[in-house]
Amino acid sequence: MIRASRGYKDINLQAIRHLKEGGILATFSCSNYMDETLFEKIVLAAARDAGKEAQLIARLGPSPDHPVNLAHPEGHYLKGLLLRLIA
Repeated sequence: MIRASRGYKDINLQAIRHLKEGGILATFSCSNYMDETLFEKIVLAAARDAGKEAQLIARLGPSPDHPVNLAHPEGHYLKGLLLRLIA
């Protein structure tokens, strides 16, 4: 999990560094081992490390044609964030 977290942070850090103020970042994880809260914290840390601030526009997940079986919570693996850089 530590290597995956580092990988998510690195890729988001590079993306954020390349965006100008007002730029939009759509970032996703399709790992069932990465919960939504941890993913959001990792992306926030990447923004901070890049010296930027971001607004959360939306939390994203699977579309209606990809329902999650309640008896199989691991099926809720797709998560995403839509962010706008504000500084």
